[in-house]
Amino acid sequence: MTYSATDIAETPASRAAIPRRIKEMRPDEIAELLAHEGRLIVPVGTCEQHGRHLPLGADTLIVEHLCDDLSAEFQILRAPTIEYGVNVDTERGFAGNASVRKKTLHRMLNDLLDTWESTGVKEFILLTAHEHDPHQEALATVITTKARVRVVDIFAVDLHPFLEGQAEPMHGDEVDTSLLLFIAPHMVRMDLAEDYMMSRDELRRYRRGWLRIPQGSSGSIGRPTLATAEKGAAIYAHIRERVRARVFVAPGPDDTA
Repeated sequence: MTYSATDIAETPASRAAIPRRIKEMRPDEIAELLAHEGRLIVPVGTCEQHGRHLPLGADTLIVEHLCDDLSAEFQILRAPTIEYGVNVDTERGFAGNASVRKKTLHRMLNDLLDTWESTGVKEFILLTAHEHDPHQEALATVITTKARVRVVDIFAVDLHPFLEGQAEPMHGDEVDTSLLLFIAPHMVRMDLAEDYMMSRDELRRYRRGWLRIPQGSSGSIGRPTLATAEKGAAIYAHIRERVRARVFVAPGPDDTA
């Protein structure tokens, strides 16, 4: 027995297997889903350098992949990606970089969440893959009328057991590069990867926005040369399971990822 493309697209099994992206859905479909599942996943990315070997949208690609997987599994609505975040300052310019100020990202999210809340969303799950304090603060301080807001930095998950040359995630590093080798290997140029390490104090200052990415760095911090696709698969599975269990399966008012 054969099926046409229309037949396959309309089967309940196929509908359940796909992410529920609101930009691809009609208003009545969205309202129907919100009537029994009031959560909305909002991916927040960045457009910034991650070294010569990775695309500018590395953070975005990672968080979009995770949001799509979780949306498909739990049949939760998934918002269009916020493509821009608050970038870390650099001592030299990188072609294509695009950043917004903390207050700009904060105001945009406030406006978007207010609109979505007015149409029935009862809980927002903001997922990001960017450990920069001003960026995180913009997400953590959004305001709603009644809807719950949960902010998930996927790199807050402990990844130390998977790393060889780092103790924690950095930037365009062993973690980012491994994840991209798993998710989008055609976008990675390992022959261009360059290691550049910082001290723990420098890394702390960098994350808080007190230290620019140095001139001597290609735009990445950490040891991307140690990245592998196999490591990326293991890291991704760990992040997904951790976020899945703590945020989507048994959410509680005091849970953090």
